[in-house]
Amino acid sequence: MNNSIKGSCLCQAVTYQFRRPEYIFQYCHCSRCRKFTGSAFASNILVDPKQFEWLSGEDQVGRFEHPDARHFATCFCKRCGSSLPWLSQSGAAVIIPAGTLDEDPGIRPTQNIFWKDRAPWREAVGALPHYDELQPRKDKS
Repeated sequence: MNNSIKGSCLCQAVTYQFRRPEYIFQYCHCSRCRKFTGSAFASNILVDPKQFEWLSGEDQVGRFEHPDARHFATCFCKRCGSSLPWLSQSGAAVIIPAGTLDEDPGIRPTQNIFWKDRAPWREAVGALPHYDELQPRKDKS
């Protein structure tokens, strides 16, 4: 694939790539995405299924389809548990967890969805202290 962006799981058993252009890059705050990512929201890039391909380890990809969802599903590496791209239940899009990308996709998120369902403990990132590495230890005096 020309003009492609690559991604992988934590253990590198599964690799993939997708070709531009993207449908959208968005943050999803729904409870399902929060549960799957273990975070305040999911950072997802949506692409046409024809623009996506597994490069290695497709046999290591597990899938869960929520019985009450029309579109939502999840995929993960069977070895390390990392989130992985998944085909929507409708088959209309591949949803790529942006945290699994191995390089900068050259685009940025454009919207938040399911904002009304956001975690009550979510804080704006810019309002919190920033450290380039682990937070410095505090004395236990």
